[in-house]
Amino acid sequence: YGAKIRAPHALVMTLLFKSGSLREKLKSIAQATYTHSRNLAYFVFTYKGLMELQSRLQGKKIPFHSFFAACIGGWLVFGENNPINSQIIMYLLSRILFGLSRLAVEKGYVPQPKQDPFPLVAALVWGTVLWLFEYHRQTLQPSLQSSMTYLYDDSNVWHDLSDFLIYNKRTDSK
Repeated sequence: YGAKIRAPHALVMTLLFKSGSLREKLKSIAQATYTHSRNLAYFVFTYKGLMELQSRLQGKKIPFHSFFAACIGGWLVFGENNPINSQIIMYLLSRILFGLSRLAVEKGYVPQPKQDPFPLVAALVWGTVLWLFEYHRQTLQPSLQSSMTYLYDDSNVWHDLSDFLIYNKRTDSK
């Protein structure tokens, strides 16, 4: 699963934003794919092993087991702050926030919105990320910085159609 998810992402991001020889780029893609796949495999093994251990020790499975096993697995497997782990954690965090919001409504902690809150969330997310990009760029994750630099800075200069189709930052002078 990690290879199916990471390889296409690494391919696109590497071709768009990394410099170096084709060999270096392919090595980078393979390394990112391997790291992502390995970490997911280690996590699943750790989580499932701890779930089974807790279930056997207590004679049954309880909701806290899942949280505890995942915390231990998260600490051991994803605790190193590197680009792969960072992306996985950010991916999960965004989905957790949506899930907790839905759970809060489902449990009655928050009233059911009268209208879809998504447009407001979208506005606040985009407003915040562009404000951070324009005035506190260093606080953003490096791949997000690269994407936003491409979209909002590099797009200020156009040479020909290849800028739009391939990459609009020239390394050679025309």
